[in-house]
Amino acid sequence: MNLDLTNRRALVSGSTAGIGKAIAMELASMGASVTLLARNEDKLKTVLSELPSNTNQTHEYIVADFSQTAQVRQAIENYLAGGKTINILINNTGGPPAGPIENASTEEFEAAFSMHLINNHILATAVKQGMIDSGYGRIINIISTSVKIPLTGLGVSNTVRGAVGNWSKTMANELGKYGITVNNVLPGATATERLSQIVSNKASKTGKAEADVMKGMEAQVPMNRVAQPEEVANAAAFLASPAASYINGINIPVDGGRTGSL
Repeated sequence: MNLDLTNRRALVSGSTAGIGKAIAMELASMGASVTLLARNEDKLKTVLSELPSNTNQTHEYIVADFSQTAQVRQAIENYLAGGKTINILINNTGGPPAGPIENASTEEFEAAFSMHLINNHILATAVKQGMIDSGYGRIINIISTSVKIPLTGLGVSNTVRGAVGNWSKTMANELGKYGITVNNVLPGATATERLSQIVSNKASKTGKAEADVMKGMEAQVPMNRVAQPEEVANAAAFLASPAASYINGINIPVDGGRTGSL
């Protein structure tokens, strides 16, 4: 099975921590040159220094804040103007704040829509031609299992993740003729900073200890534990590889079996 990404370049957004960093590390270990994208330059430099590398790889980073779509657009345009081609795009960023949908403001929806769907579209349309010209294209969106079953207390996230899922399927239908695949990885509860925040918020609202809240989350998973970022990264890395050349327009949950549907 061909998992070699030598001479391919991957752009990984949200890559200074958690799932994004784990994906960047895995793609680099498979031979890809990785371009990190995030807002904190100090953290970008730290991750850059940790990426596996051989003589054929050149790792780089782009500084851009996903809350500023114009900044993201300018940053990717400037980068591509230097003659670089992106073969693999990983769309990944932190989820919207938790909370019931009935209490959400329209501003929260607008911010989340821009942060996720609009930025995904900016990056995908920017790198599309390079994928076509190079004969290799993979677009992988890190979303959530909420595109299958909405999650309680994540009203804005559920809504926006669903929009990204349908955007992705439409893109897969349109870009398939070029040999470009577009797929989604749906993490369940994963040991990231975001999960820690969700646990902390739930503990403060319920009066429970954070350890008890975490145990409750783990009990909802048939495997009785949450995922490690690297386990989600493995799914994304496979979809990025030559071995996944005929897998297009699908959702892959990485949730230990928690989602109550096929």
